[in-house]
Amino acid sequence: MTKAACAAILLGLSAPAYVHHSGAGFDRSKTIELVGTVREFNWTNPHASFKVDVVDADGKVDTWAIEMNSPNNLVRQGWKRTTIKPGDKVKVVVNPLRDGRPGGWYVSITLPDGTSLTGEPPR
Repeated sequence: MTKAACAAILLGLSAPAYVHHSGAGFDRSKTIELVGTVREFNWTNPHASFKVDVVDADGKVDTWAIEMNSPNNLVRQGWKRTTIKPGDKVKVVVNPLRDGRPGGWYVSITLPDGTSLTGEPPR
């Protein structure tokens, strides 16, 4: 196999990894506080995620999709697979999606018992 063919294959294999780890879809300069009810929680790699139902001023329910760190990092931040569950009332701070859809990157959460957890990377 030629060097050019090898380079092309390696470049092709690395592109999905680069795209996956881009945070460009989230507006890291803004935060939004949401109060709502957990709809689902997914403890999966490469990123955990959850959905929260938020009722707006007109009574309309918007389901927000929140992306998080990996379970490995979340454990170091105080999370467990059972930290939140459907039906829990939570307050969540997120960096919203740039395109305006109801979603964002997890910044912090206040659990039903008042415990606060942050999405800061482990140190």
